Amino acid sequence: MGRIGKEVAGQLISFIGFVGVAVTTGIPMWRVTSFIGANIVTGQVIWDGLWMNCVMQSTGQMQCRLNESLQSLARDLQASRALVIISLIFGFIGFLITFIGAKCTSSLKKDSSKAKVVILGGCLILVSALLIVIPVTWSAVITITDFQNPLTIGSQKRELGAAIYIGWAAAAFLLIGGIILTTSCPPQKNGYGYPGYAPAPMYPYGGPGGNQPVYGPMYAPASSQPYTGTGTYLPSKPYAAPTAYSARQYL
Repeated sequence: MGRIGKEVAGQLISFIGFVGVAVTTGIPMWRVTSFIGANIVTGQVIWDGLWMNCVMQSTGQMQCRLNESLQSLARDLQASRALVIISLIFGFIGFLITFIGAKCTSSLKKDSSKAKVVILGGCLILVSALLIVIPVTWSAVITITDFQNPLTIGSQKRELGAAIYIGWAAAAFLLIGGIILTTSCPPQKNGYGYPGYAPAPMYPYGGPGGNQPVYGPMYAPASSQPYTGTGTYLPSKPYAAPTAYSARQYL
């Protein structure tokens, strides 16, 4: 898979996880309490969430009340409020940073800078996954412990709501997306001659051993005489003129 495909896959998976965190934060289904009367028919269902509590009657009527006071919530839900909000902030910032450093964008010029920005966004997404899995798991442990406690009244026993399972799924998506994005390593060295990279550096050649050539006078034999330019091209030995031949009769 190419780098662009890897980044797109990581961003898509991270976005699904971010939406899951938002759904987990908003829906009032962290704990579900079912009050069952003498018969099998369920009388009413109580949903406990971070921001509101809802009661649904057997007739289908539902009433919800906002939790305006933070002290009215349990300790795990109080801590969950802060953790899920911080998880949303980290996930949103990390998701935006990955777009800035994506290879298909022109926000940054160097590929190494783009890869570093994508890795930073992936790390923030991993932190977001950790921040959402902590409150969801903590609330699930307390809910299961209270349900198995024999001192808890039957009408007050609570079960895991849908928000817990959505939170675990969102943490898994964020974890996978963050790992994919953090593996976008920058190039180790420049590819000289490839389009978009600088040309290969030119180094001056200093000769073998770094010695510079030294010029000096050339030795000339003593028998040689300098050229004066006064010579002649006539032969020094005279030649006799060729003898004349008498005409003959050719038959």
